[in-house]
Amino acid sequence: MTSAAHGLTSSGAAPRTGLIDGLGRQINYLRLSVTDRCDLRCRYCMADDMQFLPREQTLTRAEIHRLASLFVAEGVRKIRLTGGEPLTRPDIIAICEDLAALPGLDELVLSTNGRQLANHAIALKQAGVSRLNISLDSLEAERFRYITRHGVLADVIAGIDAAVAQGFKRIRLNSVILRGSNDDEILNLVAFALAREIDICFIEEMPLGDVGRNRAASFISSADIAERLAEHYALTPLINTDAHAGPARYMQAQGYPNSRIGFISPHSNTFCASCNRLRLTAEGRLLLCLGQEESLSLRDLIRQYPADDHEVRRALHNALTHKPASHDFQHDGEQLVRFMSASGG
Repeated sequence: MTSAAHGLTSSGAAPRTGLIDGLGRQINYLRLSVTDRCDLRCRYCMADDMQFLPREQTLTRAEIHRLASLFVAEGVRKIRLTGGEPLTRPDIIAICEDLAALPGLDELVLSTNGRQLANHAIALKQAGVSRLNISLDSLEAERFRYITRHGVLADVIAGIDAAVAQGFKRIRLNSVILRGSNDDEILNLVAFALAREIDICFIEEMPLGDVGRNRAASFISSADIAERLAEHYALTPLINTDAHAGPARYMQAQGYPNSRIGFISPHSNTFCASCNRLRLTAEGRLLLCLGQEESLSLRDLIRQYPADDHEVRRALHNALTHKPASHDFQHDGEQLVRFMSASGG
């Protein structure tokens, strides 16, 4: 347990109904990492020579199920499985089946780099996954290989098409656009998504981990991207009515009613005031904010109390009083030593 959450289990305060943080924000969305390992090495996400957690330090399938059950009982209605790359975990389909069956869970969704998706799309749909987020930062094979360090674009496109064929409720492409790197592909990426009647979301780069370059020089804002798109599409802002949605703001291009174009803007248009999310890392560390280090080791608690959730629930509610007001991301330098892959997607 980090210093921010140290001693929180000693409080005798009775838990409130549902998960409510110290600022009154209702928490109903959990991003649950099942592994910190990945079969790609995207340059904005991690170093080439990553050191991953020993497997005995990561949550077991039974521990994932226990913690997910606890969160759903406390009012979480959406769980997104993240990594690393979730599909590198051998028991991922069984984990999906476990969680999809939880009474009270409205949606089980999964984020993936798409590399192994062609072989898993059918099983994921049958296991109860309703939505997929798939990373795609380039449609040029050599550039894709460079960005991911050794990825094969054809594998990811095959995974996307296999997912489309399965009829998931929603499929969204996630693209991190960097000035001077892939910003010339914005229109092509949108056209690719619209042709398949799926969503696409442009995400401003987040300053997690030392990736060996100046992030400020390559930063491009959501507004810059939207301005470029507006030269080619008539865009209408959409009102998000999803009670447990993430931070994306969506627009719709005229003539494409089945697709949305989204923006996640941690720098230029922060969404902290309405934050409804917590992150649970693969080692069972509950991150109260992606951009801060306050955390609570739920893994240690459930291993200390293998048959009693009372202390775990009490620690969770007390920790929520420390959830930061905002992430305070800066453009320059490294915000946190922790890489994105260790943060849960």
